[in-house]
Amino acid sequence: MSKSNITSAELNFLVFRYLQESGFTHTAFSMGYEAGLNNSEIDGNLVPTGALITIVQKGLQYIEMEANLSDGETEEEDFSLLQPLELISKGVDELQEIIKKRKRDKMEGEKEKEKGKGKEGVGEQERHAGGEKERDKHERDRDHVRERDREREERDKEKEKQHLDFSDKGRQSEDRSGSGKSQKKRRFFLGTDSAGVEPMDATQPPSEISNSEVTILEGHSSEVFACAWSPAGSLLASGSGDSTARIWTIPEGPCGVQMQAMSLHSHVLKHFKGRVNEKSKDVTTLDWNVEGTLLATGSYDGQARIWGRDGELKNTLIKHKGPIFSLKWNKKGDLLLSGSVDKTAIVWDTKTWECRQQFEFHSAPALDVDWRNNNTFATCSTDHMIYVCKVGETRPIKAFYGHQGEVNAIKWDPTGNLLASCSDDGTAKIWSLKQDKFVYDFKDHIKEIYTIRWSPTGMGTSNPNQQLILASASFDSTIKLWDIDQGRLLHSLAGHKQPVYSVAFSPNGEYLASGSLDQCLHIWSVKEGKILRTYRGGGGIFEVCWNKEGDKLAACFSNNTVCVMDFRK
Repeated sequence: MSKSNITSAELNFLVFRYLQESGFTHTAFSMGYEAGLNNSEIDGNLVPTGALITIVQKGLQYIEMEANLSDGETEEEDFSLLQPLELISKGVDELQEIIKKRKRDKMEGEKEKEKGKGKEGVGEQERHAGGEKERDKHERDRDHVRERDREREERDKEKEKQHLDFSDKGRQSEDRSGSGKSQKKRRFFLGTDSAGVEPMDATQPPSEISNSEVTILEGHSSEVFACAWSPAGSLLASGSGDSTARIWTIPEGPCGVQMQAMSLHSHVLKHFKGRVNEKSKDVTTLDWNVEGTLLATGSYDGQARIWGRDGELKNTLIKHKGPIFSLKWNKKGDLLLSGSVDKTAIVWDTKTWECRQQFEFHSAPALDVDWRNNNTFATCSTDHMIYVCKVGETRPIKAFYGHQGEVNAIKWDPTGNLLASCSDDGTAKIWSLKQDKFVYDFKDHIKEIYTIRWSPTGMGTSNPNQQLILASASFDSTIKLWDIDQGRLLHSLAGHKQPVYSVAFSPNGEYLASGSLDQCLHIWSVKEGKILRTYRGGGGIFEVCWNKEGDKLAACFSNNTVCVMDFRK
């Protein structure tokens, strides 16, 4: 940006970034897509967090200073701080008149007081002091203005520290905003728990996981939005805002210092042909097939890519006209499902890699997709709707309406009989194909719910004797565990201090991992609803995941790293 003016493209980008940072991710995506910001030459990594707010604040300060200092009669004790609404809605001339009026009112009040004390005329003498005194007065005015500005900047910094979730004085500015779906709502407030539910007992501090017990995977040059263990072997995939995904080989043995000392190998999956960090190539989602032989990645450029275990690009699937938010393989592995901001879902034939069928039912961006079985799936959208579709059918076999806000995620239970959904309306709902209305409507969260996960327990799982539980993670900084058989709240987990973006059950269903913008990864006992272990990383956490054995956890962070740690029961 130039020093004296700003282009419309630059302003669009600042507004786009402000929307992301404020949590209006879907609005940000729509604006970025329509404004063509993916073709912009602006390097988002160079734009600091809160840039638009900073510019607006500095502009208001300038107008305020101009309005005050334009009047040659300004005295230090008369310096008027105008209200923000006045600065925004009125011109400099009007502001000067307001200031003059306030000064006159103040002077008249002071004169009345002086008359009562027999000290009339003191203010008049001061105003007509000699030229030398006048110059000193103006110097004091300027010093006072500069001091006010410094104080205002300090207050602004403190406010940003409260509202912009990644700000931390002791850390580097690693928290540049990306374009991934995971950058959703960032403002929050710490709410209270639902009546009748005992929050976690924070008086018992959990066991801290030290950095010496963690292997930190470095290589990405921007936020890491997604991570997933291969269902077969020790491969870990990660997707980033640097336009790459990586496949890491995690050696056997304990994580920590010894593993960190090894030369950890990774395949770099480049989603660009030209310059690095093309924001239109951000990797927004990824998923392994059931055999762990192929990795699918979705990108902001609307293309799905298929990679081998060795990082070789097998195919590029081009049909979507907007960013891909969700990708899922079916269990058989013969079909791949993708959902996009272009309002559609596409089923791809993995033998020919051609589009088998495109489903165009939503009236707004599709946010999530999930298979029920090998040929039936569900989609959800910002249009508040959920559709259940079947390959080969031209119309949805079921439409669920009940949410009053954007539906952020959907998940089928292990049997495929129940569908869970969560929304910006603060509710999680359970649906059945046997009825049109929801089975349960869970309303205990006080802010938007970002994601949900079913426990790998109950019928249709390897843990059939344990109860089926749904976990919901919210921007109210809590996680709630729901007993689906009874339709009631089991635990409200209140250990985080900022929005929770990810939760994952261990393979045996006994533990839950959670990751938050407060930079903490917690491991909870599902039975007791208490934190067992905690790891504090170097940035906000976008996703957590367990390996198939349940003895290792991975988490991806806003400071461009992926961390792997052991969990021993």
